[in-house]
Amino acid sequence: MDLFNEIKSHEQVVFCNDARTGLKAIIAIHNTTLGPATGGCRMYPYKSFEDALNDALRLSKGMTYKCAAADLDFGGGKTVIIGDPAKDKTPELFRSLGQYIDSLNGRYYTGTDMGTTPEDFVHAMKETNCIVGLPEEYGGSGDSSIPTAHGVIYGIKATNEVLDGSQSIGNKTYAIQGLGKVGFKVAEQLLAEGANLYVSEINQQSIEALIRRGKEIGNESIRVVSGSDIYGVEADIFVPCALGGIIHDETIERLKVKAIVGSANNQLLDDHHGDVLLKKGILYAPDYIVNAGGLIQVSDELYGPNKQRVMKKTKAIYTSLLEIYRTAENEHISTVQSANQFCEQRLEARKHRNSFFSHHKRPKWEVKH
Repeated sequence: MDLFNEIKSHEQVVFCNDARTGLKAIIAIHNTTLGPATGGCRMYPYKSFEDALNDALRLSKGMTYKCAAADLDFGGGKTVIIGDPAKDKTPELFRSLGQYIDSLNGRYYTGTDMGTTPEDFVHAMKETNCIVGLPEEYGGSGDSSIPTAHGVIYGIKATNEVLDGSQSIGNKTYAIQGLGKVGFKVAEQLLAEGANLYVSEINQQSIEALIRRGKEIGNESIRVVSGSDIYGVEADIFVPCALGGIIHDETIERLKVKAIVGSANNQLLDDHHGDVLLKKGILYAPDYIVNAGGLIQVSDELYGPNKQRVMKKTKAIYTSLLEIYRTAENEHISTVQSANQFCEQRLEARKHRNSFFSHHKRPKWEVKH
């Protein structure tokens, strides 16, 4: 592969190799126009170096747009560790990663993502102060799935406003794919508002917990469907909260919904599927707009954890999504194009501004170790 051609849209890509700890990682910094890059670290047994690099490049670019959309003074970055999180993790590996992060001198902040946990980064923070998303007992802001779920609810309200002229979420039917940390919380809030649910989840314990929660709330309108059957149910809104790449030619043909609003990352297999949804008359809420609540929280840690401030910024997802919907309708483009345009305009407008966390104004951190 032509490596320099592959990374030409990125500012910096760092390859981390520590034979002593077994660390093999890639740190991709896409864009620091708005401020230092931020983005989680995932650990996965990639089949090849090329697969790992492509994931890092794709995800870091997505973080640039996500930060811009959420009006954060941070840019986009991502780390991927090549390895099996079930058997390759050690404290020493994450301390080694922390040293690589620290060598970037504040250009990049990271934390947990798929295959890693906040506790992993308790080890990394012994080597660097550039860690976010830590447990509360270590000065972090706690469970980031809470604002993420709230952001999904605000996205649903904005979508209902466009569809029906009212942001009310009760008396409607939602098809939820995935009852993990975020999906479960979204389902709880929808039930509390009187919604009807179809749910699909591989973990039977999560299904049973939701059914018990429905009884406590006083709303038992929960119908469980298996696997891919979730795509074919008749509902108002499809709420994907599990895997990415699930919206493609085949699943779009099966959908019987008015809109898609969920927390899963990279829901569209390809951006052109936004155009396919437009032609089919299905309103799509771009995932990086809707699921920004967690990013808002972990980025806010750098100013000192403040839950009220996080929830106030998360609420802005509602107005941002409405603006994206309006632009898409007025310009006769897909919501994907509208969201990308929204972020690019913000990046252009801020390129000559220095954020509080800009490099030459980097704050003096309180040493955490």
